[in-house]
Amino acid sequence: MEIKEIRALTPEELDAKIYELKQQLFEYRRMKAVGNLENGNVVRGVRKDLAKAETVKRERELDLSK
Repeated sequence: MEIKEIRALTPEELDAKIYELKQQLFEYRRMKAVGNLENGNVVRGVRKDLAKAETVKRERELDLSK
């Protein structure tokens, strides 16, 4: 997910996206632990998307928008 797409979200949509990404991360980690995940790189991608979303949320809290 691009940072432009994340910045275009409303605060409610951003919170929903963060929740969704946390759920995905949990599910992928569970699958990886059990051995059902074939491509382990998806965990890394979800973590990065989650970090981007959390960064945008924090920028808005501090009013650092560009």
